Amino acid sequence: MATLKEVQTKISAVKKTRQITKAMNMVAASRLRGAQEAMDGFRPYAKKFAEVLGSLLEKADEDISSLMMPHEEVNNIHLVLCTSDRGLCGGFNANLITKAQSFIKEKEESIDFSFTNFGKKGRDWCRKNKISIADEHLGIVGTKFSFNIAALAGQKLIDGFLDGTYDEVYIIYSEFVSMARQVPVLQQILPMQPLEQAEDEIEAEDKPYLAEHICEPSLGELVGEMLPKNAYVQLHSALLETSTSEHAARMAAMDNATNACNDMLENLTLVYNKARQAAITAELMDIVGGAEALKG
Repeated sequence: MATLKEVQTKISAVKKTRQITKAMNMVAASRLRGAQEAMDGFRPYAKKFAEVLGSLLEKADEDISSLMMPHEEVNNIHLVLCTSDRGLCGGFNANLITKAQSFIKEKEESIDFSFTNFGKKGRDWCRKNKISIADEHLGIVGTKFSFNIAALAGQKLIDGFLDGTYDEVYIIYSEFVSMARQVPVLQQILPMQPLEQAEDEIEAEDKPYLAEHICEPSLGELVGEMLPKNAYVQLHSALLETSTSEHAARMAAMDNATNACNDMLENLTLVYNKARQAAITAELMDIVGGAEALKG
């Protein structure tokens, strides 16, 4: 059985750990509110932007922009991997990295992969596996950031697609579903996919109404301006979703760690009481034994 001093040291260490996990839980909860407000504020804009762009593309020719035309051969695939800069958030980063690994395994071995990393965890994984890193952005996910971050990164992706460096561009991010559920998502950015059309069997009166947009100066010029911005919007939306998911995952992980500390304290308290009782019993036996020896 452990001595009283050893058990007291363990109890003190667990109490300090519980203080840290409680503090991190409160910090994550505070940052989560701001990140969730930013995400909820951007979602309607992204949805309406996609609706307007889809309505315009219905009237345009299929080859109106080179951003929508797939390359004849796919030899180079670029992935934008959004992870956190810090750990202590459960399986958040592991799920995103697993998503990237499974996607790479599904493709042919002859395809070359390169990465743009948002977050240290994804960057470190690429370095460990000797995967080509085209660009990295650290200290962004999990903090407040502007739309310019997505615009600058998105422009590099577009330039790489247009000059033939990348044949396809995908983004892997964590979609915030609820406080208890964050889902890794793989989404294609380039070449841009057309807006999903309603099924043919749905009657016309059941289809959602899309307003008729008057294009000025011309449909082609307008679509040419909106298509690159669509990539920026998708990238910014993915960063907001990942940032919110990170805080939610860290909050849940720290809550679980705090509960585990409470359970350990209960067990250690029982062990301490047993050790203390055993020590007292031993001292009493020594005293009684000494008294009996004196009588004899």
